[in-house]
Amino acid sequence: MAEKKSNTVRINAGEWRSRLLKFPDAQGLRPTPERVRQTVFNWLGQDLTGQVCLDLFAGTGVMGFEALSRHAKSVVMVEKAMPVYKAILDNKSTLKADAALVLNIDALGFLDKNQQLFDVIFLDPPYHQGWLEKVLAQLPKHLSPQGVVYVEAEYAVADSEIWQVLKQSKAGNVFYHLIKLRHDTN
Repeated sequence: MAEKKSNTVRINAGEWRSRLLKFPDAQGLRPTPERVRQTVFNWLGQDLTGQVCLDLFAGTGVMGFEALSRHAKSVVMVEKAMPVYKAILDNKSTLKADAALVLNIDALGFLDKNQQLFDVIFLDPPYHQGWLEKVLAQLPKHLSPQGVVYVEAEYAVADSEIWQVLKQSKAGNVFYHLIKLRHDTN
């Protein structure tokens, strides 16, 4: 049996700037491009001190590790695919990222059980499988009052009764957005 190819993605900024994360070849795994990550963290503010984050379809884990590198208080990384999950654990160990909790569970299963509120949720589900609609419907009860959601998708996300698009852009075939709950949750 051939050994699976190992890929890398570089952390942009913060404590672990320029460190490489390894990840396996996996169907549908698309690391968020460096330029997109730079933009997203500019939108969020470079320093995430004290923020509690969720990387719901963690994939390479780069969004969660970027947040920790920029001093997020903690990040929960949820990844269902076992080889990808194991790679995230290896990267957590290499970086000594003690504030990362890595879970091998389905995204909706996690949301059903989770009671924690998050300040920033990174949401980059598999494309063309209807995940975005299912998950966005569940997120309001998991978001802190001032919380925001980063959404990466194969299409532009529009304002809805629940969500307001704060910022959006496109890189190649990837649409990315920063959204928040439309209604005041205070």
